[in-house]
Amino acid sequence: MPTSVKILKTEMVTHNVRHYRVEKPKNFHFGPGQATEVSIDKDGWRDEKRPFTFTSLQDEPTLEFTIKSYRDHPGVTNALWGLEAGDSLLLRDVWGTIQYKGVGTFIAGGAGVTPFIAILRSLNAKGGLKGNRLIVSNQTERDIILRDEFEAMDGLETLWTVTGDAKSKLLQERIDVDFLKSHITDFKQNFYLCGPDAMVKDLCEALEQLGADVSSVTWEK
Repeated sequence: MPTSVKILKTEMVTHNVRHYRVEKPKNFHFGPGQATEVSIDKDGWRDEKRPFTFTSLQDEPTLEFTIKSYRDHPGVTNALWGLEAGDSLLLRDVWGTIQYKGVGTFIAGGAGVTPFIAILRSLNAKGGLKGNRLIVSNQTERDIILRDEFEAMDGLETLWTVTGDAKSKLLQERIDVDFLKSHITDFKQNFYLCGPDAMVKDLCEALEQLGADVSSVTWEK
């Protein structure tokens, strides 16, 4: 049965991404990187379920989601943008296969970085980020989610690339097999992937081609 929780606070992250801080049900447990299906607790929306990752940590008294809203079409994320404190969401069972297996490289496309937020926050809180690397591709610099927070994490190496921002001083390369060959030297490490399905499929094939062991590559299956 879904559980109704109230939104306690919303906070802007980028021009189209917000944090949603919501009530945490009693005895509610999840691990970093896990998700649940969420819907808006209003007539006409309760059956419209979408998967969102928890970006808070288990020991926090409330839950947080970091959600990108697609404002160009009338869907759940667009409707979420109109919600504020006092509105309610429906949460369901916890699931997810993106869990930390050891030091490695996290590769994300756009909002695909969200499953990595709680994982990296958890490691940061324990002082265990050394050797980990985060590579993220976005359209523009203004699309980068939590850039300042990630760059401030002690021990985490970050690499940003943009594909639609000619004025940016950041790297301007698509993450493909050539990119991987140019920017990664060790393909025996752990890899964590999240982004559009086509991107993840191509990266899995590229990593295997470059010598990565499929068992060392983690993505949402």
